[in-house]
Amino acid sequence: MPSASLTLRSVVVALALAAAPAAGGALAAQTPQSLPSPEQARQLLRDNPELQEQLRQRIEQSGMTQDQIRARLRSMGYPENELDDYLTGTPGTGTPNGREVDAARALGLIGSADADTMQTTPQPVSSPPPRPEDPYLRDSLRADSLGLPWSRPLELFGLAVFRAQGTEFQAVQTGPVDENYRLGPGDRLSVILTGDIQRAYSLEVNRDGFIVIPEAGQLYVANLTMAQLDELLYTRLGRVYSGVRRGAGATTHFEATVTRLRNIQIFVAGDVDRPGAYQISAAGTVLTALYAAGGPTADGNFRRVEVRRGAALVDTVDLYGYLLSGINRSDIRLQSGDVVFVPVHGGRVKVTGEVVRPAIYELAANETLRDVLRDAGGFTADALRQRIQIHRILPPESRQAGRARVVVEVGPDQLATGVVPAVPLLAGDSVTVFSVAERVRNFVSVKGDVWVEGAVGWTEGMHLSDALRLAGGTKPDVYLGQILVSRLRSDSTRVQLRSAFADSTGRVTIDLTLEEEDEIVVFSKTTFRPERYVAVTGAVRRPGRIRYREGMTVRDAILLAQGLSEDAYLKEAEIARVPEDRSQGALATTIHVPLDSTYLFARGPAGEYAGPPGIPAPASGAPEIALQPYDNLLILRQPDWELPRIVKITGQVKYPGPYTLRTKTERLNDIIQRAGGLTKEAYPNGIEFFRRQDSAGRVGLDLPRVLRDPRYRDNLILAAGDSVNIPEFNPVVMVGGAVNSPGAVAYQPGKSIDWYVRAAGGYAKNGDKLRAFVTQPNGQKQSVNRKFLLPDDNPYPLPGAVVAVPIRDPAQGGTSVLAVLGTAAQLLASLVTVIVVARQ
Repeated sequence: MPSASLTLRSVVVALALAAAPAAGGALAAQTPQSLPSPEQARQLLRDNPELQEQLRQRIEQSGMTQDQIRARLRSMGYPENELDDYLTGTPGTGTPNGREVDAARALGLIGSADADTMQTTPQPVSSPPPRPEDPYLRDSLRADSLGLPWSRPLELFGLAVFRAQGTEFQAVQTGPVDENYRLGPGDRLSVILTGDIQRAYSLEVNRDGFIVIPEAGQLYVANLTMAQLDELLYTRLGRVYSGVRRGAGATTHFEATVTRLRNIQIFVAGDVDRPGAYQISAAGTVLTALYAAGGPTADGNFRRVEVRRGAALVDTVDLYGYLLSGINRSDIRLQSGDVVFVPVHGGRVKVTGEVVRPAIYELAANETLRDVLRDAGGFTADALRQRIQIHRILPPESRQAGRARVVVEVGPDQLATGVVPAVPLLAGDSVTVFSVAERVRNFVSVKGDVWVEGAVGWTEGMHLSDALRLAGGTKPDVYLGQILVSRLRSDSTRVQLRSAFADSTGRVTIDLTLEEEDEIVVFSKTTFRPERYVAVTGAVRRPGRIRYREGMTVRDAILLAQGLSEDAYLKEAEIARVPEDRSQGALATTIHVPLDSTYLFARGPAGEYAGPPGIPAPASGAPEIALQPYDNLLILRQPDWELPRIVKITGQVKYPGPYTLRTKTERLNDIIQRAGGLTKEAYPNGIEFFRRQDSAGRVGLDLPRVLRDPRYRDNLILAAGDSVNIPEFNPVVMVGGAVNSPGAVAYQPGKSIDWYVRAAGGYAKNGDKLRAFVTQPNGQKQSVNRKFLLPDDNPYPLPGAVVAVPIRDPAQGGTSVLAVLGTAAQLLASLVTVIVVARQ
């Protein structure tokens, strides 16, 4: 099938050639300049990509041979191979809509009659999806409800053969052919003479059916078979060349072969996937036509494909011979004008279960159960060959009230000989071949402390020792006290039997005689042994539980905990042990054991300790202390041991950078002094102090007061990860939030928050005046405090401060005027009362 890479010129030429037959050949004399422009063809291709396939089908249906198409291309000034991609393959599936056909007609590519034909071209017949009313689908659903042994929908046998992805079935275009091939116009022959005469001729059968051999003249060969052609050549060549004769006395020999086959046009109709007209080679058969047309549909007949020549039925083909054994029993060659017709299918049956090819099969006349199972490939190895079941829908004449469906059993008596009986089948039958029972017999199972657990083959008279030996024998930790044998009774209940091992060699005390499906359980001592452990906690790299081993020491446990951490205290460790006497409520007893420097396992090449300095520890001499199960080993940590703490100071100090704290009580003022103090450009009120510890974030501090009085509370003790930044002076105040014109306002000394909000356009309609606040440059936050009938407490932003006005919560609503007036009236009344009392 041509791809999207087809050249634009090919599409233009295809359009012109497709229009040529309908226009009576009027386009034959056109030049490339009279064809549509590339832009017009591009627009036509963009609107309907499937038009390529549709026009190729029109070319194939035009009746022109490939040589005629190539000759027309030459006459139009195009390369003769321009449309070779269109001259083979299968028809397309696209049909141009009215708008696309009108466009082609407007370009002068097709006539009105041709346009009507393209608009009414039927869509190809495709295999429809299964419908709920399909009796075969209903039968599948009914069979599934009965629990019959298949789990996926059945396919129609043979349907997928002609639908295979990428199938391109093309008959041969070159020889040789067999002696029954009949010659016709368009065939090309090769005649070679050897012996006294050395000649080679390439001869084409012309449209009148003649070939011309130099010196021998014109020979009429149309409709002759290859055998008849040999007879004719013996006669005509023998007149010219005396050495050409039959028998041993011949001195000149000839050989005639077909080197190129002509094309013929045939038609495929009926229930096929793509009915239509096709050009195939003259050697094409029914299979050639069916592959080109996509094969029969789901409604098509696979057992009787008809070949019609004129009004006569010349042959019928049963496709099952080809599908089942690769044999095409019909060797008839199609002739130009032949019709391959696929009628509606005949009776069908379903074959499911334990057969090689479960599928839906079509019945030929007088076929029986034996024939259908043979078509299905016969039984699988799992098939139950004593029973076959047929679900049948009775024919109308055999039905009674409430009796339309029956089940027919083919039982053991009919299958006793091993040959499937020739039971007649009816259309719609569903044949089920059952599987053998799932139950496994002739075994005993051995579980537990043996080398090879699982099923062991059982034989009559087998003993317990035999089964244990077949299971590989017992493992070293086997429990000798008891072996359990569970026996299945005839009523599916079980009885418990038992034996024991006499010694560790696996010899049993009671060698029970086993029966089929006995279950033997051999126990391990490990099964009954509790999981013993010791716990290692404290200053180790990997604290947790460790499985206890006999003879384990403190050193072993520390090694299994991946060694000590840097802060380990190496003078002693504590062991908490389960007390022997717990009557008084004791949970554990503790003992202290000595350690030394040999417990430091990180060593250099010379044996020196590779960890941090300052770990107090005796050089050696600590005894090895044995642990007991469930001991808790605690490795103590050194008092006041800590890695260096780092703080960072940046900005307007003389020596910014990271500093290591010298003591745990070093403060903010100390680190500023260590950094050389503030520069002349420093703005202490703008200090940015951040604490990473506990995610505290920025902390507001009054640095100028800290610098004046180191004892002031804002002179914080520093912690690891603290960050201090001293910025330059910032002469603006940022105003943001619900104001009319957010932005920077130049700092004015002594101005309150309300002044800066007015400088930024005032409060917005949704601004919350009661919750406005200032973030001073040192990080401290100050909010307004509105008072009724008294002056407000307003914060005064400093240079670099940020004024924020939140958005008022709509749920809170505005202040009620009546409520304010009511409160005012109450206050005035109280004030008058106080004045009157005072004057009395």
